[in-house]
Amino acid sequence: MQRLLTYAFLFFVMAFCISSSTTGNPRPEKRVLFLWWNVENLFDPANDPATDDDDFTPEGSMQWTEKKLLLKQMRIRHILSVIEAHPDYRKYPDILAFAEVENERVFKGTLNPLQGISYKTIYYETSDPRGIDIALAYNPQTLRAGLSKAYSVPLEGKPTRKIIVAGFSAGHHPFHVILNHWPSRSFDTQWTERKRLCAATVTRHILDSLRLGNPAADIIVMGDFNDEPENHSMKELLGSSDNAAMVKAQGSKLLFNCWSGYKGIGSFSFHNRWQHIDQILLSAGMLDNKGLTAPASAFRCFSFSKMLDERGKKPYATYERRKYKGGYSDHLPLLLNARIMD
Repeated sequence: MQRLLTYAFLFFVMAFCISSSTTGNPRPEKRVLFLWWNVENLFDPANDPATDDDDFTPEGSMQWTEKKLLLKQMRIRHILSVIEAHPDYRKYPDILAFAEVENERVFKGTLNPLQGISYKTIYYETSDPRGIDIALAYNPQTLRAGLSKAYSVPLEGKPTRKIIVAGFSAGHHPFHVILNHWPSRSFDTQWTERKRLCAATVTRHILDSLRLGNPAADIIVMGDFNDEPENHSMKELLGSSDNAAMVKAQGSKLLFNCWSGYKGIGSFSFHNRWQHIDQILLSAGMLDNKGLTAPASAFRCFSFSKMLDERGKKPYATYERRKYKGGYSDHLPLLLNARIMD
């Protein structure tokens, strides 16, 4: 009888283990989800005497208050929660980068209330006169952070945002992200072009340095470039290409632009025309099906009806022509759902 009970117990344990391995805890697909988003003036309402943020105070021209900030933060978290619930993703972004953030405090205050994730941040204060920075966060449960650095863009006159490079590992697969927010097209596109050409030169220098030791390095370049993929700064200096085969063949010179072949709307609207000034570009190493790789369907400009204005012609912005609208942002976020190939 004792032997029979022993056999019955062993059979139960084996059946439980087999059931658990096949149905209880399915092995998730290994992937890394990237998000880039210009969130449009994520300021706190306090007056910082070191920066030109007077407009975004309760007494300033934008009449920016704590209540308006809280609504904007809730809207940003809403988008992140929608992504987490979306059947194509089922997770928060592993890498999250925002443009137009005033300081690390307001950045953390936006992300900390999210349920089910505790982001770590990498933040560099820049010398932009308005005090807006690029803010970077990552999920320490899925990624291990390496070295990071902020590069200045040598401009005459007003300085611009720094270019951020950060290294990470997903499992034993290393990769780098390079984050950009280039000078705007305000006043005149041609007059400001030289500033973006200067920023492109710095980004190109970072790329060349990273690929010097490893031509097949996995590098993701993201940003609000304030130029379109076909503009000189992107195509000639940075090496943006819409031809994946050519990028693979000339990996040391070119980057694949994820807008290539994309059928959806752009990330920014100007004079009722969708533009592609927010971009994600990939090194040849991201196309070789080794380490971190981006399949053809990896890229998306993320939106749904509530993120657009009532006509669906542009993003539902926080401000429009300096008039408060209470929307999400004047830009739409970009996503890249990359896979890890063991």
